[in-house]
Amino acid sequence: MEDGSSTGPDSSTDPGSGRRAPCVVVIGVSGTGKTTVARLLAERLDAPFADADDFHRPADIARMAAGRPLDDAVRRPWLESVGRWLHEREAEGAGCVVACSALKRRYRDILRAACPDAVFLHLTAGHDLLAERIGRRAGHFMPQSLLTSQLATLEPLEPDERGATLFVGQAPELIADTAADLLARPGEGPGEGSGLR
Repeated sequence: MEDGSSTGPDSSTDPGSGRRAPCVVVIGVSGTGKTTVARLLAERLDAPFADADDFHRPADIARMAAGRPLDDAVRRPWLESVGRWLHEREAEGAGCVVACSALKRRYRDILRAACPDAVFLHLTAGHDLLAERIGRRAGHFMPQSLLTSQLATLEPLEPDERGATLFVGQAPELIADTAADLLARPGEGPGEGSGLR
């Protein structure tokens, strides 16, 4: 998908029009800046923020820090915990933004089962840019060695998934601004700068 392209059915996501506040999942592989962009987007939407990494069990964090990816059996309870958080925020009607890798369609399906109206924003970039970003990070448990595994696992958003894909070649503040604009203008059709549909 091109920068700003959109997929999925119409979504009532305009935070300034009296519509129900959106629950947004910012997804992508390590190094795309999910947490930074999601936190900035939450500020723009005046919505609660969460980082799905904080829902991992300590043993799972140690496993990834050692360069061993999680299998689906280990990952499922983590995703269900994130899904419960989404469901609770949706029930409150305040909307929310969570940063979560959610690389496979079936992982996103687990989150959608808990929060059917969730909007997925997929942050994407080339391998070299991602590797450079990961190499500059300090204090994060995810090693650069897992990037190749994550890229192989990644399943981009499908046409029936509500959301959009954004390239991360610009400043996080600009990406968050673009995302907020997309959420504010649902149903305007596909293409760069379009609203979600």
